[in-house]
Amino acid sequence: MDILFRYFPTLTDHQRNQFRQLETEFRSWNERVNLIARTDVENLAERHFLHSLGIAKVIEFPAGSSVLDVGTGGGLPGLPLAILFPEVKFHLVDSIGKKIRAVEGMAEALHLTNVTAEQIRAEQLHTKYDYVVSRAVARLATFHTWIAHRYKPHAAANSGLYYLKGGDLTEEIAESGLKAHITDLSNFFAEEFFETKKVVFVPNQKA
Repeated sequence: MDILFRYFPTLTDHQRNQFRQLETEFRSWNERVNLIARTDVENLAERHFLHSLGIAKVIEFPAGSSVLDVGTGGGLPGLPLAILFPEVKFHLVDSIGKKIRAVEGMAEALHLTNVTAEQIRAEQLHTKYDYVVSRAVARLATFHTWIAHRYKPHAAANSGLYYLKGGDLTEEIAESGLKAHITDLSNFFAEEFFETKKVVFVPNQKA
């Protein structure tokens, strides 16, 4: 967890303890439910928790706002972000029930009262949110059709999708026809893993 604390030095003692507990809980659940590749568990803090928190280097979600995490899998990026932003409501959704049960178990163990988890597809949701986050679930053109109408009508100017992706996204963004802003996570994190990692921001077109 030291890598998290180095890049986020203002974490409270309570938040630090929550991140340590999240690591313990995640490893335990991963033994039962394949949340991430077993071979990658040793890189949990860097490649999963810190990667998730890359979104927080691009936007600070305001207190009282709501965030939808689509295809959350094992609660990424939603759970790390929920620890970082305790005053923000997070709704974590995935189509795979056993993964959602794992997320619910972790959120309960950490007393994350700002997290709800649900087994549902994004396109079946009716609730509206201020922000959407996700970690490389599908190509941007496809993914955006699932969430384009999930925003509150009077959302903030920085409302939109914050999508964690990797590699050269030129073709993928062109294909989508969307106005997208790319932030390289290598601007913030020195580790080799982040050299090609990015946060793609697609503004809410109604904001």
